[in-house]
Amino acid sequence: MDYAVIMAGGTGKRLWPLSREKRPKQVLKLIDGKTLLRRCFDRLVPIFDDRNIIVLTNAGYADIVRENLPEVPYGNVIAEPAVRDTAGAIGLAATVLSKYDPNATMAVVTADQLIEPDKVFQQAMTDALSFVNTNPDSMLTFGIKPTFASTQLGYIKLGGATGCEKCENEIFKVDSFIEKPDAVTAAKYLTEGNYAWNSGMFVWKASTILKNLAAHLPASTEPLKRIQSDWDGPRQDETLNDYFLKLPKISIDFAVMEKAENVFAIKLDCKWLDMGSFAALADIITSDANNNIVVAGTSEVVDSKNNIIITEDKNHLIAVIGLENTVVAHTPDATLVCPIDQTDRLKELIEMIRLHDGQKYL
Repeated sequence: MDYAVIMAGGTGKRLWPLSREKRPKQVLKLIDGKTLLRRCFDRLVPIFDDRNIIVLTNAGYADIVRENLPEVPYGNVIAEPAVRDTAGAIGLAATVLSKYDPNATMAVVTADQLIEPDKVFQQAMTDALSFVNTNPDSMLTFGIKPTFASTQLGYIKLGGATGCEKCENEIFKVDSFIEKPDAVTAAKYLTEGNYAWNSGMFVWKASTILKNLAAHLPASTEPLKRIQSDWDGPRQDETLNDYFLKLPKISIDFAVMEKAENVFAIKLDCKWLDMGSFAALADIITSDANNNIVVAGTSEVVDSKNNIIITEDKNHLIAVIGLENTVVAHTPDATLVCPIDQTDRLKELIEMIRLHDGQKYL
């Protein structure tokens, strides 16, 4: 049977104060009044039964995820007791699925990506499931057709196309995964055309990814076996808390994908955005005549340009005069005012707040 696994554990520190330790970026209502998590779920439901959609999230987010997705069965929201990066999270989902369905096919997607139009993604996902179910030893990822020479994203080098009788999209052999390149190299990738952005989305058999984790990350084998053995029993939470922490903290790309054979890709030609920063809003929200991006129910912007002004409170007025190149982000208990070109210092700011006993603001 086919299952979707939504990775929804990211904190979104680069979107503080909108995102918090107990309110991650994927539940912010920044686009058309919908959360990124809800948009992700809505993309999946034409393909997967609600009962076959699983959400992996941090323990502190489980309740807010369930509130956002009431259609998902309670037990399908799996709370990770610690942050162990994507290899541990994916291993956990695969080991739980394979306990009940040894033939499970799992699609791994992330909750904080914007993908439009939905139909392009849905056709690609349908093709990926068809390919993996026909080729059970294969692992498939999705590459995004680059629209500019990005130095902030990893790349996939695509090889030759392979056959898939029922697929509308071409299936490419993956030659290699490449870390973030410099500007000259990124421009070369864009020109050559056989490189795609690494989306961090995958489709594979649960048994196949577990086999590859055992081969390439053997330290994960015993913890995952222990968790599987006690899952859905009286010791489930105790074993999860004990053994999840023993999983290596490493991404699935480093742990498996860069080393594995039989890796394939579908190239997505769509609007795609990893919603990780305030600057990313410029790619999804139309600016005014002075290049101000305003997300607010009520605002007055006078003689100002190139700003990002945002609040989820529709009854709160934000007013600015003579402001340029600045982020103004309002919440009921904290407001950020920061030059756009210094938003990369938000993690530094958060640590200062923590040191000054400002935990309630985090």
